[in-house]
Amino acid sequence: MTRWKITIEYDGSGFVGWQRQANGLSVQQAIEEAIEAFCGERPAVMGAGRTDSGVHALAQVAHFDLARQTNPVTVREALNHHLKPVPAAILMAEAVDDAFDARRSAVGRAYLYRIFNRRVRPVIDRGKVWHVPAPLDVDAMHAAAQCLVGRHDFSSFRAAECQAKSPVRTLDRLTVTRVGEEVHLRAAARSFLHNQVRILTGTLKLVGEGKWPVDRVAAVLAACDRRVAGPTVPPHGLYLTDVVYETATSAG
Repeated sequence: MTRWKITIEYDGSGFVGWQRQANGLSVQQAIEEAIEAFCGERPAVMGAGRTDSGVHALAQVAHFDLARQTNPVTVREALNHHLKPVPAAILMAEAVDDAFDARRSAVGRAYLYRIFNRRVRPVIDRGKVWHVPAPLDVDAMHAAAQCLVGRHDFSSFRAAECQAKSPVRTLDRLTVTRVGEEVHLRAAARSFLHNQVRILTGTLKLVGEGKWPVDRVAAVLAACDRRVAGPTVPPHGLYLTDVVYETATSAG
């Protein structure tokens, strides 16, 4: 039995999310079906993060176990062949030690939220960005974001249905920058609460529009109350960009 680590890119608008569900096709289900089509085995594919419906990934990581003896190129190419009908692709496959776990072994995750900030609606990137036509003060958004960096109780920034045992998280980085007609919010942490990045984005957008002063974000954090934070922004602007592991995972 060999444990395989795979890195996956996908367009979340084509799925009901990462996790297998009864109401539509998930990324997990698509990959599991591709593995079965490849070699007849039906292993559980375990992901590093359970992205919601509409959320994209540039480098999601997952693992599964196969009895079949094969090699990394064959695994990648075979799975990609069977994934052709869906908006997902395997970027890399790697045989790893049995102790590797895509979720539990991860020491960091990074997300990008793309705001399309011009008056005219997006056409080429429709469904890949959140359109905000009003001008945004990126410097104010970034300044407000800095009080959120560090270890805090993020109760104000998690969904009501979040199943995490504790609202305390350590946010390693939160930056807001302008890239042409887009505003990019980048967040990095060991782990995130459900909808945390989307709520952070919705809150900082209020600062960028001038509706909230910069120092109000610190008060929202201190309140530990979801009702005082900004809205949960749409999923289609959010990307899982990286999953970080502490040590080499290759088998052998």
